[in-house]
Amino acid sequence: MTDTISINRAPVLTLWGAVVAARMGFAWEEALTLGRAVAGLNAQAKGRRLGIFKPAEVEPGKPRKKHGLGEEFWVEVAGRAVPAKNTEHGVRAVVGDEPIDPAAVDKYLRGKFGDDYDAARSAMEALAASYEPTDLASSAYSLYERFRPKIESGKRGWGQKGTLDLKFIRLLARP
Repeated sequence: MTDTISINRAPVLTLWGAVVAARMGFAWEEALTLGRAVAGLNAQAKGRRLGIFKPAEVEPGKPRKKHGLGEEFWVEVAGRAVPAKNTEHGVRAVVGDEPIDPAAVDKYLRGKFGDDYDAARSAMEALAASYEPTDLASSAYSLYERFRPKIESGKRGWGQKGTLDLKFIRLLARP
């Protein structure tokens, strides 16, 4: 069994967000889109904080409005409010006006985790299953902060790979 994976944080948070959403009761395809949105929103916020992305320009004296999100409602996953909408295929997180494609998220995750995808998903699912959904909802991001790959701080760490320790994730599961 794989115990460590060299990977950057974005796919780790994407998979963890999906696992958390599934534990909260969303179907796996719905959960994949929510996990992807959590990771994307997190990366966007961190990129702005590090000066990699410019903040949205706002005219002085005018309130900032969110345009084009296409959301019907918000879902909180791993401490992040995610814009979502109902589609003919179920709930989907949205980017712009477009629902996220769960097949694309699955392909992304399998590409990033490679042969270790099933082991990583299994370890995360065991951790999530050890929490009641309401407890997991409030603890999910702090758990992620404990097991996420360690990277250099600041801009030097952007996009860097670190070590994801699956044994540690399994140890975090409540008895």
